[in-house]
Amino acid sequence: MASLGPAVSSLRSSLTLLDSSISILDEGVSDFARLCKVLQTQQHFELLPEHALSEAQQSLVDEIVPAINQLISTAKNYINQLGRKEESLKARSELLEGRLNNNRRSSGFGASQPVRSVKASQPIGLNDTRVLEMKRMQQKKERLQYAIERLELQSKQRERELRKSMAIVRD
Repeated sequence: MASLGPAVSSLRSSLTLLDSSISILDEGVSDFARLCKVLQTQQHFELLPEHALSEAQQSLVDEIVPAINQLISTAKNYINQLGRKEESLKARSELLEGRLNNNRRSSGFGASQPVRSVKASQPIGLNDTRVLEMKRMQQKKERLQYAIERLELQSKQRERELRKSMAIVRD
């Protein structure tokens, strides 16, 4: 047995050494799952070749530019329409202003004085029919003057619209 003593002690020291190695390995490996997760690489962004990126940009441009051009043309048409409406309102205002001025002139100087002079010089029977005829003639004259002014203003307005449409065609 004496010859086995050193072998047994050597075996025990080997076992303690093996035990300490196992405990060291166990401590190092116990956090292995977390280390695997930490060290695992994740691809957050996909890398694309440059030509694929430029193709995508060009497709977006091809899709957006016609829509923008259409919106711009719609806005221009609406602005032109508002301009024509403004011009027609100005022409109408001028027409009504002219009509108002004519009514003021005719009521201030017009038919009332000649009718009175005719009334004073004519016999009573002719006077009433003549006065009515004079009033009708005066009203007809005013209507015709109004119609002439309206037609003149309409022609001016149409000339403006024609000039505008020609200016739009040139652009």
